[in-house]
This record gives sequence, structure tokens and C-alpha cells, in this order.
Amino acid sequence: MTILLGILEEGLIYAIMALGVYITYKILDFPDLSVDGTFPLGAALTAGLIVKGIPPAAALPLSFLAGAIAGCITGLIHVKCRVRDLFSGIIVMTALYSVNLRIAGMRANLPFLSQDTIFDNEWTRNQVPDPIKPYILVLILAAITIICKLLLDWYLGTRSGYLLQAAGDNDTLVTSLAMDKGLVKVIGLSIANGFAALAGGILAQKQAFFDISIGTGTMVFGLASVILGTQLFKRFSMVRTTTAVIAGAILYKACVAFVISIRIVKATDLKLITAAILLLILVISDSLKRKGAHPHVGA
Repeated sequence: MTILLGILEEGLIYAIMALGVYITYKILDFPDLSVDGTFPLGAALTAGLIVKGIPPAAALPLSFLAGAIAGCITGLIHVKCRVRDLFSGIIVMTALYSVNLRIAGMRANLPFLSQDTIFDNEWTRNQVPDPIKPYILVLILAAITIICKLLLDWYLGTRSGYLLQAAGDNDTLVTSLAMDKGLVKVIGLSIANGFAALAGGILAQKQAFFDISIGTGTMVFGLASVILGTQLFKRFSMVRTTTAVIAGAILYKACVAFVISIRIVKATDLKLITAAILLLILVISDSLKRKGAHPHVGA
């Protein structure tokens, strides 16, 4: 049960970040590496605010806003400065390393173990019934993840959301509707990195500390979650893509936990495992696409 709860906890946190990667990777077709910087940005800002006495719940929307601003900068560098999408993300990701250190008071690790968080506070300690306490973290994370999913679903159903989807598939259509396709990309990148920073802030509150290396490999985890979820559920038309992405994040975390549990490799090899599983998913996904594109025709 402890392992299952751990998988759900980590999976739900990274699912929020994966929703952002879904926007950049699947909708905009934009390889946005700034996610590796905005994820720890949210964690650093959340830790810094909580240490200064800001309520933990209030720190999360501020983290989203900070991530959105960083995503906007990525978009502006790409659109206004005409820098390639990959380089735009790398530039912002690199710059955010120093920004995150400054937010954390020039400390690579900023603990706040004695402070309240959204998971450990007076309400969760005194008001939640004892039988529910072991599951309160998962329940809170599930509620936040569902809210994020519903908000994204709602946005994608708006005119702005339709334009965002068109910007990735047919930017000529966006231009024909008298809309600036560059502006649409900036909006998409802002929302995506807002989700990444929000996830980082939530993870920091779960761990009760910020670490400068917390964002390493975030983009890999997000890509794997999106690809795994969309491939597994693409035949089920009733399952929304955002739901598939969330399921993919949980399943991907379960795969990583399984590999570690069978003790073929050590827990210190987590990043190696993450990369290897992503490679496997990409190879299988490409193989399935080729089979679909060239179906066998019998005599």
C-alpha cells in the first residue's frame, strides 16, 4: 500500500507538469526545454514564500504566475527575436538556474520542515479523521490535478483554446482569422510553464524543501507521460487526451517504481531508468506508427 500511495503521489504531481508538456509537445509542436527551469522555479518561489510566512495555499497561484511569465519570455524570444524554438527554451532554462538560486537566497537547498504546507497544517492534523489521514496527501493531490485538468479542458474549448490548437496544426488558419500566430504561441507557452511551475511548488511542499536539482529530467518525464498516455488510450475515443496524459504520468511513475523494486538497478540510477524507459516508449511508439501506416494486406 505504501508503494502504491507513493506512485499516486508522485504521479499526480508530475501529471500537472505533463499537462503543460502536452500543450507544448502535442498541441504547439514546440520542444520547450524551459520546463526544466520553470519546474524548480515554482519550487524555489514556493519555498521562499513559505519561509517568509506566506500561506502555503497562496504560494501556489503565485508559482503558476511566475512560471507563466517565464513561459511568456520563452515565447517572446522565439517570436520577436526569431530564435529557434529549441534554443529559446535552452536560453530560458539556463537563465532560470541563476534566478532560482537568487529566489532561494543563494542556497542550493532551502528546507522549511517546521512550516505549514497544504498537506501538513492545523486542519489536516486536527480536523481530518484518523482513518483518512494516511490518504489525505493523495486526496489533496487528486483534487488539485482534477481542477487543473478541468480548467485546461475548459480553456481548450474556448475560442482562444481552438486558436491554440490550430496554431500547432495549421498556423495559416490562425492568420486567416486575423490573429497573430506568434501571440497564440506565447499564450500556450505561458500556460504550459505555469503548470510546470505549479507542479514544482506542490512537490516542494510535499518534500518540505527546495533543491536546485529538482528540475533535472522534468521534460523527459513529461514527454514520457504524454506519449505513454496518448498511445495507450488513443483507441478509446471517450477518454479525453488530458485524462490520458494524467494516466500516463501515473503509469510511467509505476514503471520506474517497478524497475527499482526488482533491484536490477539502484535508486540512485533514477535518471538513467527514466531515460531508458522513455527510449523504450519512443521505440515502441514509432514501431506502432509504422505498422499503422503500412498495414499488412493478405492475399
